[in-house]
Amino acid sequence: MQKIIFLLLGISFLLYAGEKEQPKPLKEVVNTEDIEDEKAQNSITEWISETFGLKPYRPNYLLPLSYTSHNYTVYTPTDGEYKNYEAEFQISFKVAFGENLLGLNEIYYGTYTQHSFWQLYIDSSPFRETNYNPEFFVVIPWGSKEYFGLKSFEFGYTHISNGQGNINETDNAGKYPEIQNRSRSINRIYAKITMQQNAFILKAQLWYPIGGLDDNPDIMDYLGYGQIDMMYFYKKHLVTFMGRASVAHQKGAFEMTYSHPGRLKGVYFFAKIFSGYGESLIDYNNRLTKYSVGFSFSR
Repeated sequence: MQKIIFLLLGISFLLYAGEKEQPKPLKEVVNTEDIEDEKAQNSITEWISETFGLKPYRPNYLLPLSYTSHNYTVYTPTDGEYKNYEAEFQISFKVAFGENLLGLNEIYYGTYTQHSFWQLYIDSSPFRETNYNPEFFVVIPWGSKEYFGLKSFEFGYTHISNGQGNINETDNAGKYPEIQNRSRSINRIYAKITMQQNAFILKAQLWYPIGGLDDNPDIMDYLGYGQIDMMYFYKKHLVTFMGRASVAHQKGAFEMTYSHPGRLKGVYFFAKIFSGYGESLIDYNNRLTKYSVGFSFSR
């Protein structure tokens, strides 16, 4: 309980602390006018500006409070019992590494997303699950005002796994029958379109698995073969919706998020509701409804 109280106080400070004049960074006192080497001068100017090649991809957030009535599955005896409330955070960034190689004004990106589920409120505070998601894709701009404001086409490859080994492939298989296999992974290729109408943005994608699904052979029954994402901006508010469905198996998921700027620049109040299958790889075949609240650093 003390951890929850301190985290709530920290969130309140980050979101609603009064705005104060920030001290100038040390780099701003560096003089560049007297440097005769023009290239060195440009390099120092770039260093002072703190230009960073990485940009946000998916929302970066920390959610100290995430609650579900679902009981999380324990896969090893050493894990003990998990609580149905935990902390959750996501780190996600992208970098552009090429452009216009085909003469289509296309841009090539590499991205990395890490989504962690942290049992903060039990002894030793273990990570229940972490999903690692590198991705490569190309965006081809379109810019049409027809067809609901079609903006771009996207084609990519994505890998997601939880970084766990497959115990069935080790010498220990059979020695510890009480330990279940925790390895989960999936590789997919996908195609996506982005459309815009005023402050409303719609993204629709289809994907298909490539390679083996030995660790989770029925995962497509729960994730389906596509997803729709919607974003709506109203003044400073942002509401997003995500939906996916496996029609043949009557499975799927829905997620809604809400964010609003706090008093500190670059910090947002962030709330999320998830319902369905596939919130994390370890529990892809367990249905849950989860409520989370905290703050984000990008939208």
